[in-house]
Amino acid sequence: MGFHDFTATRNDGTEQSLSDYRGKAVLVVNVASKCGFTAQYKGLQALYERLHPRGFEILAFPCDQFGHQEPGTDAEIASFCETNFGVTFPLFRKIEVNGKGAHPLYQWLKAEKGGVLGSAIKWNFSKFLVAPDGRVVDRFAPTTKPEALVPKIEAVLPA
Repeated sequence: MGFHDFTATRNDGTEQSLSDYRGKAVLVVNVASKCGFTAQYKGLQALYERLHPRGFEILAFPCDQFGHQEPGTDAEIASFCETNFGVTFPLFRKIEVNGKGAHPLYQWLKAEKGGVLGSAIKWNFSKFLVAPDGRVVDRFAPTTKPEALVPKIEAVLPA
């Protein structure tokens, strides 16, 4: 099983095959609207606008497992992201990233690239960089600002 074998439900309810992202560099991020790192949406959007034309995608997965910082419905989350940060990258339905109910994609991501203190996601805005061939090439802490990722992303962008 690899990255391109998964599907996930978009914020609008449509199923998205991750095989559609084959050949692109992808940043997978668990996000929240009421987190101390929520301002990273601005940096993520800037990153998306800058690198999307070169084969880069950001997939945002809202999660309410950390301090109840994503209490809204999928519609409220989408509205918040668009209104406050002009987000145009794909938003998915709210999921769990840890525990028995963790989305299969996150179970796989964590198994592929454990964190400093084990595989569990520690907080909102944890980031995984996936290469165009579907390999997880790096994992970044919530404190890592989107702009700091540019060299790592550029290193795996399709030719």
